Amino acid sequence: MSTGTYDHVIVGAGSAGCVLAHRLSADPDVRVLLLEAGGADTSPMVHMPAGFPTLYRTAVDWDHSTHYEAHLGNRRLYLPRGRVLGGSSSINYMVYIRGNPADYDEWRDLGCTGWGWTDLLPMFLRAEDNERGASELHGVGGPLAVCDPRHRTPLVGAALAAAHTLGLPANDDFNGPVQDGVGRYQLTQRDGRRAGTAQAYLRPAAHRANLTVETHVQVTRVRIEHGRAVGVTGTRLGRDVSFAADREVILCAGAYGSPQLLMLSGIGDPDELAAHCITPVVASPRVGRNLSDHVVVPQVYQCAHPESLFDVFDRPEHHAAYATGRGPLTTNLVEAGGFVRSRASLTAPDLQLYAIPAGFAGEGLTPVTQHALSLGASTLKPAARGRVALASPDPTAKPFITHNHFAVPEDLATQVAGVRLVMRWAAARPLADRLAGPLYAPASASDTDVIAFIRAHAQTAYHPVGTCAMGPDESSVVDLELRVRGVDGLRVVDASVMPTIPRGNTNAPTIAIAEKAADLIHARIPATSHR
Repeated sequence: MSTGTYDHVIVGAGSAGCVLAHRLSADPDVRVLLLEAGGADTSPMVHMPAGFPTLYRTAVDWDHSTHYEAHLGNRRLYLPRGRVLGGSSSINYMVYIRGNPADYDEWRDLGCTGWGWTDLLPMFLRAEDNERGASELHGVGGPLAVCDPRHRTPLVGAALAAAHTLGLPANDDFNGPVQDGVGRYQLTQRDGRRAGTAQAYLRPAAHRANLTVETHVQVTRVRIEHGRAVGVTGTRLGRDVSFAADREVILCAGAYGSPQLLMLSGIGDPDELAAHCITPVVASPRVGRNLSDHVVVPQVYQCAHPESLFDVFDRPEHHAAYATGRGPLTTNLVEAGGFVRSRASLTAPDLQLYAIPAGFAGEGLTPVTQHALSLGASTLKPAARGRVALASPDPTAKPFITHNHFAVPEDLATQVAGVRLVMRWAAARPLADRLAGPLYAPASASDTDVIAFIRAHAQTAYHPVGTCAMGPDESSVVDLELRVRGVDGLRVVDASVMPTIPRGNTNAPTIAIAEKAADLIHARIPATSHR
């Protein structure tokens, strides 16, 4: 069933898709269609910051998992991704981190001209509406609300004080001149509610007559005719649908979804496609390769006093405070953390720290039935690479995902240093005085015990990137304007185009990529008369 023709068909209403829908539809002469496999972001738990863990493995979660990870005891890791308007920005921890300027200069040095720090900083500033005000490194008036936390759990304050005794400096702005140090994270919230891209970008554009948003549409294939993407096909609630694109199809399905869609459409490794009875259209062997993600190893300590967020939903006074945009229900759980270097010789941080005033175990799926504090360290620049592949030619099948964490010994060495740092952190005063012992932590600081703990408890930090990486030569999946090589009228705009992973949470960088992509699209494609 055909359901219309548009100038731009955007697949995926997540962190990038909502940005593009907002920016492209600002031109009233351009018809924009935004397709989302999930539904509207109507769940109260989407908007209540403390409520997002209740959304895991529900209808708003793609509920992916890795294949058996060889270096993590052959465990399969849970990979939540948003299947809802706003995508993963509707279920994430709301931490606003851009990464380190060195990350983007690394892209530039890899040949990605136009993607260095000085190129992307204006995109971050344009997106941002920081309540601290405008400065050389911060913007105001943009769609994306950035604020300081409305709730500060005292237990986290003790954790920060303990970190200072370890020699870690205070830092009240990880997006400022220096990334190193520890402190409270700024958040993508407004008035104590989540400010994902559905709220920040899509809602303000929803009234535009030239923007159409369709939910519950799972795109199954990009239609390619004579070397050009002309539209997409998919299903909506069991019925086949088809949408035509006069100018471009833009994939914003994320680091797992975008490579899967390319392969289902015949773009990928020809031998692997043929093995799934898919006719190769474009030989692009790097599709799905280069998968990179941050891994984190949470340690959980029981509290000596009832001062965590354990019973946060049980108290009426918390709900009353939330109604005014205050109180512990506005917490993003990861209230604080920081960036540190495991070795003095490093030119930038290689570990990110997290402090959660609640028990976080079993990838967030194992209940911790007492007051607890969770501390973790994440390896920021892993050398190991994984992949996304097709598990089946059936587009409703979940992709085959292997992260390959710790396949490179240097990554494991960095993570060992991070785990040991967290152990010292928990033992430092004044935090140690408020803890009553470990619930989940290494048996000792020995190599054997620390590595065993890592293999048993490491999990994703929810930052997959790189599977449709851009680059300057023909071997890359997309070019420097994010156009899929070998096909006209097809772009990828999401975290999958990052050639390497930034140091920190990837939501803000994904939004900046989409901001830049909107400029590229406006500059490249002239207005055309409508039929």
